[in-house]
Formats: sequence, C-alpha cells, structure tokens
Amino acid sequence: MRRIVLASGNPGKLAEFGQLLADADFEVVAQGALGVEDIEETGLTFVENALLKARHAARVTGLPALADDSGLCVDVLGGAPGLYSARYAGTHGDNAANNTRLLRELDGRPDAERRAFFICVLVLLRHAEDPAPLVAEGRWHGRVLHAPRGEGGFGYDPLFLPDGHERAAAELDKALKNRISHRGQALAQLHARLADLAA
Repeated sequence: MRRIVLASGNPGKLAEFGQLLADADFEVVAQGALGVEDIEETGLTFVENALLKARHAARVTGLPALADDSGLCVDVLGGAPGLYSARYAGTHGDNAANNTRLLRELDGRPDAERRAFFICVLVLLRHAEDPAPLVAEGRWHGRVLHAPRGEGGFGYDPLFLPDGHERAAAELDKALKNRISHRGQALAQLHARLADLAA
C-alpha cells in the first residue's frame, strides 16, 4: 500500500475522500498531519488551483499528492461563487455566511433562474515535478433552493437540489451522495489510473 498526501485541510472533504478512497490501495494522509501548510490559491481556474495545491504538497512531503478544487457555479450569477465558493462571504470556510450571501444574491429569483452546478477538479501528481498530472473532472447539476434543508454534507449542500432528486444534497444518504456527486464522479474517473499508480 502506497501513501498519498491529500492536499486539503477541509474536514468535510477529508471525510468524503476517506470514504471514496476506502477501496483503493492507498493510505491517504491529510497534508496537515505531515506539517504541510495551505498554499495561496492564486489560479484563475479550478484546474490551476488544484495543480498549485498538489504540487506544493508533493514538494514538501516527497509523496504523490492528490488535490481537488471545487465550487458551486450559479448560472444567473455569472458562475459565482465559483472559485471563491469557500470564501464567498469573506471568511474562508464560513459555510453559514456563504449560504446566507448566496440566498441574498438570489432573493426573489424563481426556480428557473436558480440553475447551478457543483464542479470538482481532481489532480494527482506522482511527484512534485510530474509533467503529466492525472486530471479528472465531475459536474453535478441542479438548482439552488430558497432555504437550507438537511443536516448532512457541508458547504452549500443544504441549498443544492440535484437534478432528478427531491432531497437536498445535505439530506441524501452518504453512500448515494458519494456516488453521484461532483467529487464522486471525478474520483470514479480517477480510480483506474490510481490502480495503475499503485501497481
């Protein structure tokens, strides 16, 4: 079993990745446990930010690194909160404030104008100078609700109603959510290539 560093300090993401990678032949170690500090996300796209995070974690630890950059993109808001999803209200990781701002921005808008999608870009680097990173992307389409629902998940999950479902992302069974979510889709794409890396 090979060790791989997960370039994230987000406890919600760490929990999801732990479940999603449970059947892969990797010991996933959070970067914080290895003394890796967060790096500033200066990229202009989700791919660029994921690459920055993975390269930093791989460089500091000497291990293969997996990073994701993800967010919620709302069509009528020009793709916002987008890259700034985690700090939409100003403070990084303040989920309640971010959700409050999103509801305020969409106040009075009918369901038809609340289309949105979650996006997750995963980047796997074999080493810090890897010239051919493995990149996978998942998108989870739906709309933003008028009020939060559910106690599960994290981030914008209480406000997101996935297409084809009657329950918010925060109300879904964890196993189902992990299978159909943006992160689950991206990781499913990466699984075969993770097996190659473990060989």
